Amino acid sequence: MADLKKFQLEVISPERIFYTGEVEMVELTTTEGDIGIYADHIPLTTIVAPGVLTITEEGERTREASLLEGFMEITQDKVTILAQSCEWPDEIDMNRAVEARTRAERRLKSTDTNVNMSRAELALRKSLIRIELAGRK
Repeated sequence: MADLKKFQLEVISPERIFYTGEVEMVELTTTEGDIGIYADHIPLTTIVAPGVLTITEEGERTREASLLEGFMEITQDKVTILAQSCEWPDEIDMNRAVEARTRAERRLKSTDTNVNMSRAELALRKSLIRIELAGRK
């Protein structure tokens, strides 16, 4: 594969600078759907939806992380993601993710009218992303 032009990626969560470096491509999920970003992408600001963040570094070397909501800004030579939460697969606590899935499923099956179904669906989606990604390691 031919060398691709690189751009700067910075992923920041409330706890830390999650990732910073030169990359060839970034793939993630937005509220409008999946997006792949190469160097010289058109400027864009968008909302990040829960999903897997795939970072292509040198050649075909990729890294994956769970990316759970946030905002993304694309400028001429830089992509900045402000993430609510971002984790590498080895940082995911599988037991905690399974427990979160169980709680979310219980809330979704509940007949209690006080249960916020949108929030329960989002919690289920986040837990499933973590379980899937942690299972790959």
